[in-house]
Amino acid sequence: MAKELIQGVVVKPLKIIPDERGRLMEILRCDDDIYEKFGQVYMTTAYPGVTKAWHYHKLQDDHFAVVKGMMKLVLFDSRDPSLGFGYEGEVSPTAGKVNEFFLGDSNPILVKIPKMVMHGFKGIGTEETIVINTVTMPYNYKEPDELRWPPHDGSIPYDWARHDG
Repeated sequence: MAKELIQGVVVKPLKIIPDERGRLMEILRCDDDIYEKFGQVYMTTAYPGVTKAWHYHKLQDDHFAVVKGMMKLVLFDSRDPSLGFGYEGEVSPTAGKVNEFFLGDSNPILVKIPKMVMHGFKGIGTEETIVINTVTMPYNYKEPDELRWPPHDGSIPYDWARHDG
């Protein structure tokens, strides 16, 4: 996990309760400190090695949890108008900072991604990664709350390649 988290990012360890029938894992509860409001819950997936990046939301917070497989989640604090990503508010004290998380079967955590924080993820491992996202706003089909950038154009200081060593 990142040593200094981007302002507004919260990591919640997820409790897995196993028994002889299987397991249960609570992801997000309305009495959690990080819970704001309910918009919708959706599932998305990534095949091994596939990167889905970059984007941010102006109105919604995301809450990512992986329920199968492993994912590399990367956040970039784009909340500074001088960075050129369309942000028009007060400069974040962590603007320009990158956080990297590995979540899934081997690390059951939930990551809260605040609005205006650029993010993306990559499926890692040998199987499809299944992500549950609980967002604070329902998806608006007519005017999506999503601004996108290409994953590999160098505008964000992050390299999605695997780093062995």
